[in-house]
Amino acid sequence: MTNTPAPEAEVLEAHLCWQLLRGVSVGRLAVWAGDHPDIFPINYKVDHGSLVFRTGEGTKLHLALGETPVALEADGVNPDSGVAWSVVVKGQAVAIKLTHEVMDTVGLLLFPWQAGRKDHFVRIVPTSITGRRFKVTPPLTWWSPLDDATRAGLE
Repeated sequence: MTNTPAPEAEVLEAHLCWQLLRGVSVGRLAVWAGDHPDIFPINYKVDHGSLVFRTGEGTKLHLALGETPVALEADGVNPDSGVAWSVVVKGQAVAIKLTHEVMDTVGLLLFPWQAGRKDHFVRIVPTSITGRRFKVTPPLTWWSPLDDATRAGLE
């Protein structure tokens, strides 16, 4: 086995991050819940330099709309090329309440995956967007003797 260094991750420019975010519809919303972080899967749409999602009444909505900023992380991998990416958007979540803004978001065709009332539209207004892209490393490249010890303990 050779000790070839892994290639560095490519830091992505903002326009590439937005392009990647448009190509998927599911991300993880990170919020602050008093004394700990919490994470919720959401489906979203990119809308004029922001992200929009729908949700029902409850913990996710109340924590997202609090004073503490939120983060959304989305990622993907191309199985043919073995190239993966990850994008993180940080910013403030705000309720979409004005009738014309709600009507505009309906036009995004933002349909929740889970049944139930999802009457609240939320926009994440970014203060930062970061991303990286990298080649997925084959397992034999990062294998260590500890991997065999862990596997042997499970057998």
